[in-house]
Amino acid sequence: MKILENLDSLMVCQQKEWGEIVTGFETKNKYAVSDEHGQQIYFAAEQKGSLLARLFLKANRPFYLAVLDEASNVVISVTRPFRFYFHQATICDAQGKVLGVIKKEFSLLRRTYAVFDSSDREIFQLHGPMLKPWTFLIKNGDRELGKITKQWSGLLKESFTDADNFGVTFPIDWPVANKALFLGAVFLIDFVHFENND
Repeated sequence: MKILENLDSLMVCQQKEWGEIVTGFETKNKYAVSDEHGQQIYFAAEQKGSLLARLFLKANRPFYLAVLDEASNVVISVTRPFRFYFHQATICDAQGKVLGVIKKEFSLLRRTYAVFDSSDREIFQLHGPMLKPWTFLIKNGDRELGKITKQWSGLLKESFTDADNFGVTFPIDWPVANKALFLGAVFLIDFVHFENND
C-alpha cells in the first residue's frame, strides 16, 4: 500500500470481457486501478463466489475482492456479506488486519454511508447528493475532504455494458489506511449503485 502515500487521486476502471458484453451474463468483476497519470498501480478482481449467487443475487451477491500489486501480491482485500439492505464492506490490509468498515445508513433523500476505522469509531461519512447521482462526497462532519465520482465512459460503452469508471480524490497527506478505505469504498458503491441489476 506504500504506493498510495504520495497520491491524492486514483482512477478505477472496470474491465469487461466480450463474452459478458455479448451474452449479458454477469462474470466476476475486475478493475484496473491507476494513478492520476493513467499509470496502472493495482489490479482488483472478485475472488471466490458462486455462479448461483452471480445468477440470482446479481449486484446483491456477497463478494471477496482482492487488490493486487504488479507482482500479484494481495495488498488490500474487500469483503462484503450478503445483504438486501444496509450494505457494508470490510477493508483489510495484506496481512488481513482490518483497516475499517463502510456501512450504508438509512436515508430517505440521499445515499449515505458511515466509515469506521479499525477500532469501530466513525471517522468519515460518504454522502451521495440527490441531484448528483454519480457523486459521493467524503466528509468529516460538515467538512468535505474528497469525493468518489462515477465517470462518463462514452455512449457506446454506457449503452452496451455496465462497466464503470470512477475517480477518487482525497488529501495527499492522509494516512495510507484512509486512502485504502476509500479505494475499497469504490467497489462497494459500484456494486450497490451502478452494477447492472437487469
